Amino acid sequence: MLYKSELEEILYVALKSGADFAEIFLEEINGTSITCEDNKTERITSGIEIGAGIRVVSGDTMGYACTTDLSLISLKKTAEKAAAGIKKSPKNIKIDLIPAVPIQVSHVTRRPNEVGIEEKVAVVHTLNKVARSYGDKVKQVMARYADSNQSVTIANSNGVYVEDNRIRTRYFVNVIAAKDNILQTGLEAPGGTLGFELTEKYQPEKIARIATERALLMLDAPHAPAGKMTVVMSHEAGGTMVHEACGHALEADFIMKGTSVFAGRVGEKVASEFVTVVDDGTYVGNYGYYNFDDEGTPAQKNILIENGILKGFLSNRYTAEKLGLKPSGNGRRESFRSKPIPRMTNTFIAPGTHSPQEIIASIKNGLYVKSMGGGEVNVVNGDFVFEVSEGYLIKNGKIKHPVRGAMLTGNGPKVLQIIDLVGDDLGFHTGVCGKYDHAPVSTGQPTIRIPEVVVGGRV
Repeated sequence: MLYKSELEEILYVALKSGADFAEIFLEEINGTSITCEDNKTERITSGIEIGAGIRVVSGDTMGYACTTDLSLISLKKTAEKAAAGIKKSPKNIKIDLIPAVPIQVSHVTRRPNEVGIEEKVAVVHTLNKVARSYGDKVKQVMARYADSNQSVTIANSNGVYVEDNRIRTRYFVNVIAAKDNILQTGLEAPGGTLGFELTEKYQPEKIARIATERALLMLDAPHAPAGKMTVVMSHEAGGTMVHEACGHALEADFIMKGTSVFAGRVGEKVASEFVTVVDDGTYVGNYGYYNFDDEGTPAQKNILIENGILKGFLSNRYTAEKLGLKPSGNGRRESFRSKPIPRMTNTFIAPGTHSPQEIIASIKNGLYVKSMGGGEVNVVNGDFVFEVSEGYLIKNGKIKHPVRGAMLTGNGPKVLQIIDLVGDDLGFHTGVCGKYDHAPVSTGQPTIRIPEVVVGGRV
């Protein structure tokens, strides 16, 4: 977008304020979004957006300004605006940007911007048609397809100068079925940092059937029992619990504010010895993958909890400096309009040594969670309430009939401490994290056994 010399000029303008650090984030993103509802295509949106965000830091003071005008004159004015609150004598300013070696996105075989709109529309129509083919009990179907091609350039006064290209494709189908005033939902939403070949890896016909059959199955299921019981969470349930009830508390901004239950506890035992929690931005193909974060730090595999011992936190450059940490490659932003903050990427509980069959066979009475729904989490203390969208009773080591209406209630950090069996399988879910703004993530886990969880149902 801009020459190296022009980037250095812009950073120089920002540092004339006397700031300690300046950064420019350039973004160009093009994408398509298609929604099908009520048996027709409701919306098709596509376009290109280009912009820049400039950040200036001086001690604890931070300034940020953005623009969609990428002319050199406009960017210099934006740099001045970002630095307007800093009034110090400038130091000896020396900026020498060192370009990083470009990294090719070789795993993408069908770039979405090279696929015709007709093929993309066909995806949502297939999802809708297959779901509605199940009959009158299917009352509502929403199908959506989305892709994006994001190119970023990041340069800062420390000499960082990187470029990255992130291609992401995702679709989802949400099916609502009804019978005798009972409503049940089935949702499937595959996605990843790959191109239109996503529709070959996850065929829309199959995905629509999984979502619809789940909704219909739960219509005829009896109510889940209520009370404390052993819970087995399938690898298909994704890592909602580790992301929401644990992962956010391991982000360095919460640590810096002292609002996390994990603050000041590095080196302590905070989970079962069977639990290892990882956040891995280098996990190729997963939705949270990238080569560099939105501050130009290389993506990393960060082991947060290892065999129960707290090892570290997820940081951006600012929080890492304040806490005396090395940046973990987790500085992320929704767009050029947003400041980078510590965010998860692909977060999961690492697989263990037990087969799912062994884990299920070990339980006399319990609940098997195959799919999770929505829920609420207190990110300060980890208390959660999660809906189970597909669950089954376990009797004498075997999965029995499905049950509906189950809710899991508990505390994420405490659940981590009592997990006593971890499976050798590992499954991921694709999602969007809504901490302040939005960022694409993946969450995952193997099959796990939790000896005691409060299950809300019907007594």
